[in-house]
Amino acid sequence: MPKWSELKRFCEHDGWELYKQTDHYFYRKRMPDGTLKLTKISNSTGDIPKPVWEKIRTKQLQVTQEYFNKLK
Repeated sequence: MPKWSELKRFCEHDGWELYKQTDHYFYRKRMPDGTLKLTKISNSTGDIPKPVWEKIRTKQLQVTQEYFNKLK
């Protein structure tokens, strides 16, 4: 499973905008069709639990594991 830091790095490499930072990082990405993707990333240094990762990858990032691995 990826680490929270790898998810943050992915967002930075994939053109996501950091729009808020508290105890979490909040990123957004405007898609060409006008839709807005949002994700929240923990400041934790550990691994993302598998069920949480699958939800983030499929529902929030909307990318394949292969695409994520190329940019992390």
